[in-house]
Amino acid sequence: MKTSKEATSSRRSFFSFRHLNVLAVAILLSASGMVSAEDIAFVLFSVIYIYFLSKVAFPPTSSRSEPPVFGEKNTILGIYVLVAAVIGLLLPIAYILEGIFEGGKDEIKAAAPHVFLLASQVFMEGLSFSGEFSLPIRVFVPVFYNSKRIFTIVEWLRSEITKGVSVEYGGRSAWRLYVGRGLAVANMGFWCFNLFGFLLPVFLPKAFKIYYHSISKIKD
Repeated sequence: MKTSKEATSSRRSFFSFRHLNVLAVAILLSASGMVSAEDIAFVLFSVIYIYFLSKVAFPPTSSRSEPPVFGEKNTILGIYVLVAAVIGLLLPIAYILEGIFEGGKDEIKAAAPHVFLLASQVFMEGLSFSGEFSLPIRVFVPVFYNSKRIFTIVEWLRSEITKGVSVEYGGRSAWRLYVGRGLAVANMGFWCFNLFGFLLPVFLPKAFKIYYHSISKIKD
């Protein structure tokens, strides 16, 4: 059985170098002028709201960190998360950086809100695991952010389609146009499935079942 010190160390281990990296990405994008004040306000609100929910609606069931919903080691889930990171973060970040370095900032601006919100989501997930938060709070973070990001991806996709109609492209700009469209479509498909095919019908019910089962055991 873990001691209190070991449990605390385990919780803090989730707040890793990876979470600091995505925090840096979020800060740089917010400082670049490519992210709206509304998206920044959304992130700040989410920080306040998870603390509110933790105190009022879903307090921790014990001082020990609750186990992961799908176990400590799940190969399929690990691959799924890796694919999400590549489609949602790594490729769009490379697309944005290429556009900035080549002087096409306006052409890649529509991708920035999605990347900013996803980077903020990853950081908030680290926060929810490292602090004294219950399992429903840890599930709330990806559901909350994924719901918001679908709207930003719709705007990204609309921007890519509009560019093809109203702008003459040639050479590298044409390549950037097709890559941007491909990334927008891929992210729309993946994150819609993630929300409506995984988080809401699978992850959320399973997490609530574990949480309320823990409460009933404590009462008994």
